[in-house]
Amino acid sequence: MSSAQRLPTMADVAERAGVSPSTVSRTLRGLPTVSPEVRARVEEAARELNFAVSRQAASLVTGRTGVVAALVPTLNSWFMGSALSTLGPLLRAAGMELSVYVIPDMTERTAFFERLPARRNADALVVFGFDLTEEETLRLDDLGMPVIYVSQHAEGRPSVYVDDVAGACKATRHLLNLGHHRIAFAPTVGASGFCFSSRERLLGYQQALTEAGIPLDDDLVVTMSFEDKRGITEGVGKLLSLREPPTAIFAEMDELAIAVIHFLRQTRIQVPERISVIGFDDHQIAQWTGLSTVAQSPSEMGRLAGELALKLIHESDADHKQHIVLPTHLIPRATTAPPPAYRNERASASEGRHV
Repeated sequence: MSSAQRLPTMADVAERAGVSPSTVSRTLRGLPTVSPEVRARVEEAARELNFAVSRQAASLVTGRTGVVAALVPTLNSWFMGSALSTLGPLLRAAGMELSVYVIPDMTERTAFFERLPARRNADALVVFGFDLTEEETLRLDDLGMPVIYVSQHAEGRPSVYVDDVAGACKATRHLLNLGHHRIAFAPTVGASGFCFSSRERLLGYQQALTEAGIPLDDDLVVTMSFEDKRGITEGVGKLLSLREPPTAIFAEMDELAIAVIHFLRQTRIQVPERISVIGFDDHQIAQWTGLSTVAQSPSEMGRLAGELALKLIHESDADHKQHIVLPTHLIPRATTAPPPAYRNERASASEGRHV
């Protein structure tokens, strides 16, 4: 650019679009108080003039950064990838940016809560799947910005999550309705302090068994990790060594369910002929492998969390205690079937009718 050329200003955009500079400011900051027709004119004028809002300058005027931060335990997961893939574009469409803080272990976690880097660098914080202590929750309350909790129920705070108890009930009832009475539950192992809805899904599993009049058996609850081959071997081995082994296994996550099925088939135990397996998520791998599962939608959770964040940022009268609870759906596929004894009884009864 030559020294004679001048950078376009907000006043230039306003003149070309036929609106006031304040309307240009509201439009380019993504505020919802601008009509679609005016927004289109302003955005077109800004493009023609190659005008871009300086976030630093806008922040001095509005007290806002134009950024929403996300706090996640990992980026290497189907759930996080799906949720962030909808959250990011939604925020960009509203003229805001997404900043992600990854804290994969307790050292990083301690440092984050000591420094709270989001305090001066974001207008809202979206927290994904953390089992926070009371002290950590109070620290986030002191940020002075909306904090939205995703995939967890945060009492008295804005939250977006599925009903894990109801979802686990559906999975367990599906197995009960097929005739299974010895049903194991396999929760996952996560890094210390991180939550993968284990408690709620265990509660739903226990609730369905109790409703069916089946006594709870702690030996049928075995924690495993889908990333630990030896852990899978030991966990499933523990179940198979019981005096009365399970005829079905409900794994807390699809990835764990697939790992369990792989081990069973390696040991020549047929699925579902001898043991049925069901997961939770409806991960893409569940569709490819015919895994029975309970479906949830992390992409929908990401979208709703973004919409809620924008609402809490821009609307002074928004409900800061709102909970959005999404439904789950049972998807029976090829890895669940009646147990062997049930099938044998049906076969014998059928033969008796034909004698």
